[in-house]
Amino acid sequence: MDLCFATNNKNKLAEVSAQLGNAFVLKTLEDIGCTDELPETSGTIPGNSRQKADYVWKQFGVSCFADDSGLEVDALDGEPGVDSAFYSGSRDAEQNIRKVLTNLEGKASRKARFVTVFTLVLHGVEHQFEGSISGKIVDEPRGTGGFGYDPVFQPDGYEQTFGEMTPEQKRAISHRSRALAKMVAYLQEQVNV
Repeated sequence: MDLCFATNNKNKLAEVSAQLGNAFVLKTLEDIGCTDELPETSGTIPGNSRQKADYVWKQFGVSCFADDSGLEVDALDGEPGVDSAFYSGSRDAEQNIRKVLTNLEGKASRKARFVTVFTLVLHGVEHQFEGSISGKIVDEPRGTGGFGYDPVFQPDGYEQTFGEMTPEQKRAISHRSRALAKMVAYLQEQVNV
C-alpha cells in the first residue's frame, strides 16, 4: 500500500520509515509532486496535523498521514506547544532552546512533555493517533543527536536527554514512536482485513 508522509522534515521521515514496515511504500511530498507549503494555522497540534493531511488528500488524492508535535512546559503554561518550531520567531533550534531556557530561569518546576498527533487520511477517511512522553527540561543542552529540543529534554526514568540517546534508543520511547505505533497497528489491521 502506498502512503504519503506529508512532511519535508528529513529527520521525521527517517524516524517514521524505520518504524513503518514493509507492508507500506512510503512516499514523500516530493514523490507525489507536492511542492506547496502545507497549512499549519489551526492553533492546536491535532488541528495542524489534520490540516496538513487533509490538504494532501484534497489536492493530490493520495492516502497520507501528517504529524504535528510540540514541547509543552508546565511552568510556561504549556509553551512552546503548537508554536514549538517557531518559538523564537525562527526555525532555528538553538534559538528556540535558548528562549525556553531563558523563560525557565527562576522557575522551580522543569516538568515538560512532548506530544505528537498523527492524522491518517486513508481513502478519504480520517483517523488520529496521539503519543506523548513526560520528562523535564535540563539546565543546559546535552548531546548532539536528534533535533529540535532533544538536547534539553530528559525523559522520566532516564539519565540522558534525547540529544544524548542513539536514534534507536530515542525511537524506542519517543512521543512520535508511540503515536506512530498506534497508527501502524491500525494500518496493519486494514491490510489484513
